[in-house]
Amino acid sequence: MSAGRRLLLGLGNPLRGDDVAGLLVARSVRRRQPGGVEVLELEGEPVDLIDAWEGAGLTLVADTVVSGGEPGQVHRIDAGAGPLPAAMCGPSSHALGLGEAVELGRALGRLPRRLIVFGIEGARFEVGAEPGQAVLAAVDRVVDAAQRELDIG
Repeated sequence: MSAGRRLLLGLGNPLRGDDVAGLLVARSVRRRQPGGVEVLELEGEPVDLIDAWEGAGLTLVADTVVSGGEPGQVHRIDAGAGPLPAAMCGPSSHALGLGEAVELGRALGRLPRRLIVFGIEGARFEVGAEPGQAVLAAVDRVVDAAQRELDIG
């Protein structure tokens, strides 16, 4: 794997309403740009990111976040420039959340060369719930933004 490898990682749980957003971003990007970009869906622990982005150049991560914003709000953070905002590192349904996984990767010297996180503000996480319309609209916006990043990255 070369340092120039481009990667998009979608995180989420397809059974918990808005938590599917990152997975939907990954699926849409895969359909739009099958060549030249590696697209992975991770339904497990965010700490798995550290192995997934090993040796990558530009890495985009899409995930659902709860930081107090309106459902569907999109956050774009250059995680290589510093820690994710504290509001995005709150409680998680995982042992480690996305923010903790990024910081663990940073502490271990295992961040990709360039790391951009797209957080989609979620509100509905009940088992069996459908994702909300605001989150689905945000997925489309993140797919477009990710495509631009991948095209220039």
